[in-house]
Formats: sequence, structure tokens, C-alpha cells
Amino acid sequence: MSKFRLAVFVSGRGSNLRAIVESGKLTDLAETVYVVSDKPDCMAFEFARSEGIQTVVVGKHGLSFDEAAALLEGAGVQLIVLAGFLQLVPKTFVERFEGKMINIHPALLPKYGGKGMYGHFVHEAVFAAGDKVSGPTVHYVNSEYDKGEIIAQSPVDISAATSPDEIAAIVLREEHGLLPEVIAKIAKCEM
Repeated sequence: MSKFRLAVFVSGRGSNLRAIVESGKLTDLAETVYVVSDKPDCMAFEFARSEGIQTVVVGKHGLSFDEAAALLEGAGVQLIVLAGFLQLVPKTFVERFEGKMINIHPALLPKYGGKGMYGHFVHEAVFAAGDKVSGPTVHYVNSEYDKGEIIAQSPVDISAATSPDEIAAIVLREEHGLLPEVIAKIAKCEM
């Protein structure tokens, strides 16, 4: 039986990419066939290449999103995972992969979502609000920031956190478990 084929989109160091590739839940079930970034020098590419995963740059430094879509379709990619990809994905690309693209967001949507709410901006807002619980959300991607159907959330206690950075670390650990779990469930339903 062939494995469920993934493309993971990243912009930074790729800790969620690593969690996906190294997850025991996905070892016999799914494989990452492409890592895509808008940054030619993103740190995640180093990890991808060390694992023998093909890398692709999109945007002003690489392929257009239409070219990338054709490449991924030609490679039989069944799910696109936005894992810290910070560039807005064009509506035409989203529509082309409707129901086959998910995102991990570092807050419990619908709170702290939308334009400008990513990375440390999310954790700063959560900290400023004095929230005692946060956690990641995995959702389908649609044409509006963070408005796609929620697939799973993982609330965690952040009451002991004394800074946005501490919240980020707590939530990131939770992301590393939740994202592979969701991918495994999707893969099992699609195979």
C-alpha cells in the first residue's frame, strides 16, 4: 500500500515539519514528498534535505503558486500542511486544493485569529489578555485568514507562563503532538 502524500509549507525553522517527519503515528502511513517555502534560505530546508525530501521555493524568489500547484498535483500530493508558512496563499491556490489544505494556528480559534495574528503576535495578545488557557488549532484553509472549518484543538494550561515566549513554548510542544495526530486521522479517512 502506498503512503499518503504530503507537502509541508514552512517559512522558518520547521519544528512542526520535523514533528511530522519524525512522528511514529505517521511512519507507515504518510510521507512528506515536498517542503515548500517562500524563503530560499529557511532553516527547514536543511532538515528536509537531510531527510531526502525535495524542496521548492514559491513567490518572488521561486515558482509561482500556479506552477507549484501543478508540481504538487503531478507528484500526487494528497494534503498540503501549512506549518508556520507566513505568506498569504493566493485564493486561486486555496480553491485548487479546497478540502486538501490544513493550517496549524497557535491559538484557540476563533480567538486571536485573522490578518496579522501569527507567531509571536498571537502569544503577545494572549499574554496581554491574561488568558489562562491557550493551545493550537488545526483547521482547513479557506480564502479568509483562520476562518476555515476547525478540525481539532488542544487546550493547555498557560496560567504559570510569565511571558509571551513561555506561552509560545508551551503551545509549540502541543502543536508537535496535535498536527501529526490530525494528519494521521485525515490519511486514514482518505486511504
